Amino acid sequence: MLPENPNKKLSFNPSNIREIYVAGGCFWGIDAYLARVIGVYATESGYANGHIENPTYEMVCTDTTGFVEVVHVKYDITKITLRALLDEFLTVVDPNSFTGDVAAYGTQYRSGIYYTDEADLPIINEIMDELRLKSERPVGIEVEPLESYFSAENYHQDYLEKNPDGHCHVIFN
Repeated sequence: MLPENPNKKLSFNPSNIREIYVAGGCFWGIDAYLARVIGVYATESGYANGHIENPTYEMVCTDTTGFVEVVHVKYDITKITLRALLDEFLTVVDPNSFTGDVAAYGTQYRSGIYYTDEADLPIINEIMDELRLKSERPVGIEVEPLESYFSAENYHQDYLEKNPDGHCHVIFN
Protein backbone atom coordinates (compact mmCIF):
# COMPACT_ATOMS: atom_id res chain seq x y z
CA MET A 1 0.00 0.00 0.00
CA LEU A 2 1.27 3.47 -0.85
CA PRO A 3 1.80 6.01 1.90
CA GLU A 4 -0.34 9.12 1.84
CA ASN A 5 0.86 11.89 -0.48
CA PRO A 6 1.72 14.88 1.77
CA ASN A 7 1.93 17.25 -1.20
CA LYS A 8 -1.83 17.15 -1.74
CA LYS A 9 -2.15 19.46 1.27
CA LEU A 10 0.50 22.00 0.25
CA SER A 11 0.00 25.20 -1.71
CA PHE A 12 2.45 26.19 -4.42
CA ASN A 13 3.34 29.51 -6.02
CA PRO A 14 3.57 29.03 -9.82
CA SER A 15 6.58 31.38 -10.08
CA ASN A 16 8.59 28.99 -7.88
CA ILE A 17 7.90 25.88 -9.98
CA ARG A 18 10.75 24.26 -11.96
CA GLU A 19 10.85 20.99 -13.88
CA ILE A 20 13.11 18.02 -14.49
CA TYR A 21 12.55 14.66 -16.22
CA VAL A 22 13.95 11.49 -14.65
CA ALA A 23 14.03 7.84 -15.63
CA GLY A 24 14.91 4.76 -13.66
CA GLY A 25 13.14 1.63 -14.80
CA CYS A 26 9.37 1.41 -14.93
CA PHE A 27 7.85 4.88 -14.50
CA TRP A 28 5.04 3.72 -12.19
CA GLY A 29 7.20 3.45 -9.08
CA ILE A 30 9.33 6.50 -9.79
CA ASP A 31 6.16 8.54 -10.29
CA ALA A 32 4.52 7.32 -7.07
CA TYR A 33 7.70 7.79 -5.05
CA LEU A 34 8.57 11.29 -6.27
CA ALA A 35 4.96 12.47 -5.96
CA ARG A 36 5.40 11.97 -2.20
CA VAL A 37 8.61 13.98 -1.85
CA ILE A 38 7.84 17.21 0.00
CA GLY A 39 8.05 20.08 -2.48
CA VAL A 40 7.00 18.15 -5.56
CA TYR A 41 4.10 19.95 -7.16
CA ALA A 42 3.15 17.41 -9.85
CA THR A 43 4.39 14.29 -11.63
CA GLU A 44 3.43 12.80 -14.97
CA SER A 45 4.54 9.59 -16.66
CA GLY A 46 5.68 9.89 -20.25
CA TYR A 47 8.18 9.07 -22.97
CA ALA A 48 11.29 11.14 -23.74
CA ASN A 49 13.92 11.59 -26.42
CA GLY A 50 12.71 9.17 -29.06
CA HIS A 51 12.49 9.67 -32.78
CA ILE A 52 8.79 9.33 -33.68
CA GLU A 53 5.71 11.45 -32.99
CA ASN A 54 3.04 10.44 -30.47
CA PRO A 55 4.40 7.06 -29.39
CA THR A 56 2.22 4.52 -27.63
CA TYR A 57 3.37 2.20 -24.87
CA GLU A 58 3.25 -0.69 -27.30
CA MET A 59 5.49 1.19 -29.74
CA VAL A 60 7.97 2.16 -27.02
CA CYS A 61 8.16 -1.48 -25.88
CA THR A 62 9.39 -2.59 -29.32
CA ASP A 63 12.82 -1.14 -28.46
CA THR A 64 12.91 0.62 -31.85
CA THR A 65 11.67 4.14 -31.02
CA GLY A 66 14.55 5.38 -28.87
CA PHE A 67 12.17 6.51 -26.13
CA VAL A 68 12.77 6.11 -22.42
CA GLU A 69 10.02 5.93 -19.80
CA VAL A 70 10.34 9.12 -17.74
CA VAL A 71 8.60 11.00 -15.01
CA HIS A 72 8.10 14.71 -15.60
CA VAL A 73 8.56 16.30 -12.18
CA LYS A 74 7.46 19.82 -11.32
CA TYR A 75 8.82 21.01 -7.98
CA ASP A 76 8.79 24.13 -5.82
CA ILE A 77 12.29 25.55 -5.41
CA THR A 78 11.32 27.16 -2.08
CA LYS A 79 10.50 23.73 -0.65
CA ILE A 80 13.14 21.47 -2.27
CA THR A 81 16.30 22.06 -4.26
CA LEU A 82 17.12 20.25 -7.47
CA ARG A 83 20.01 18.64 -5.62
CA ALA A 84 17.74 17.29 -2.87
CA LEU A 85 15.16 16.12 -5.42
CA LEU A 86 17.78 14.22 -7.43
CA ASP A 87 19.21 12.75 -4.22
CA GLU A 88 15.72 11.39 -3.48
CA PHE A 89 15.47 10.01 -7.03
CA LEU A 90 18.82 8.26 -6.63
CA THR A 91 17.62 6.43 -3.52
CA VAL A 92 15.23 4.38 -5.69
CA VAL A 93 17.31 3.69 -8.81
CA ASP A 94 20.38 1.59 -9.44
CA PRO A 95 22.91 4.14 -10.71
CA ASN A 96 24.95 1.35 -12.28
CA SER A 97 22.13 -0.09 -14.39
CA PHE A 98 22.10 0.74 -18.08
CA THR A 99 18.92 -1.17 -18.93
CA GLY A 100 16.34 -0.93 -16.19
CA ASP A 101 15.21 -1.95 -12.75
CA VAL A 102 15.06 -5.37 -11.15
CA ALA A 103 11.74 -6.23 -12.84
CA ALA A 104 11.92 -4.46 -16.21
CA TYR A 105 14.72 -4.55 -18.76
CA GLY A 106 15.13 -2.86 -22.12
CA THR A 107 16.25 0.47 -23.52
CA GLN A 108 12.94 2.12 -22.59
CA TYR A 109 13.76 1.37 -18.93
CA ARG A 110 17.23 2.94 -18.89
CA SER A 111 18.11 5.46 -16.19
CA GLY A 112 18.49 9.12 -16.98
CA ILE A 113 18.16 12.75 -16.03
CA TYR A 114 16.81 15.02 -18.77
CA TYR A 115 16.92 18.76 -18.23
CA THR A 116 15.18 21.71 -19.86
CA ASP A 117 17.19 24.46 -18.17
CA GLU A 118 20.94 24.68 -18.86
CA ALA A 119 21.34 26.20 -15.39
CA ASP A 120 20.54 22.75 -13.94
CA LEU A 121 23.45 21.06 -15.70
CA PRO A 122 26.22 22.03 -13.21
CA ILE A 123 24.19 20.55 -10.34
CA ILE A 124 23.45 17.39 -12.31
CA ASN A 125 27.11 17.05 -13.35
CA GLU A 126 28.28 17.50 -9.74
CA ILE A 127 25.96 14.69 -8.63
CA MET A 128 27.13 12.46 -11.48
CA ASP A 129 30.80 13.14 -10.64
CA GLU A 130 30.13 12.17 -7.01
CA LEU A 131 28.42 8.96 -8.14
CA ARG A 132 31.37 8.05 -10.36
CA LEU A 133 33.82 8.63 -7.49
CA LYS A 134 31.80 6.44 -5.10
CA SER A 135 31.10 3.63 -7.53
CA GLU A 136 33.36 0.74 -8.41
CA ARG A 137 31.30 0.11 -11.56
CA PRO A 138 30.41 2.41 -14.45
CA VAL A 139 27.48 4.75 -13.79
CA GLY A 140 24.60 3.99 -16.14
CA ILE A 141 22.59 7.17 -15.78
CA GLU A 142 22.48 9.18 -18.97
CA VAL A 143 22.34 12.96 -18.71
CA GLU A 144 20.91 14.76 -21.72
CA PRO A 145 18.82 17.77 -22.60
CA LEU A 146 15.17 16.94 -23.10
CA GLU A 147 14.63 16.78 -26.86
CA SER A 148 11.08 15.44 -27.00
CA TYR A 149 8.40 14.42 -24.55
CA PHE A 150 5.00 12.82 -24.90
CA SER A 151 2.62 12.04 -22.04
CA ALA A 152 1.98 8.37 -21.47
CA GLU A 153 -1.52 7.01 -21.85
CA ASN A 154 -4.04 7.81 -19.11
CA TYR A 155 -3.93 4.32 -17.64
CA HIS A 156 -0.23 4.87 -16.81
CA GLN A 157 -0.89 8.11 -14.90
CA ASP A 158 -0.92 7.57 -11.12
CA TYR A 159 -0.87 3.85 -11.92
CA LEU A 160 -0.03 2.64 -8.43
CA GLU A 161 -2.72 4.88 -6.92
CA LYS A 162 -5.28 3.19 -9.18
CA ASN A 163 -3.69 -0.28 -8.88
CA PRO A 164 -2.27 -0.59 -5.35
CA ASP A 165 -1.27 -4.21 -5.97
CA GLY A 166 0.61 -3.34 -9.18
CA HIS A 167 4.21 -4.55 -9.40
CA CYS A 168 6.86 -2.02 -8.55
CA HIS A 169 10.62 -2.00 -7.99
CA VAL A 170 10.40 0.92 -5.56
CA ILE A 171 10.10 0.18 -1.84
CA PHE A 172 7.88 2.69 -0.04
CA ASN A 173 9.08 2.95 3.55
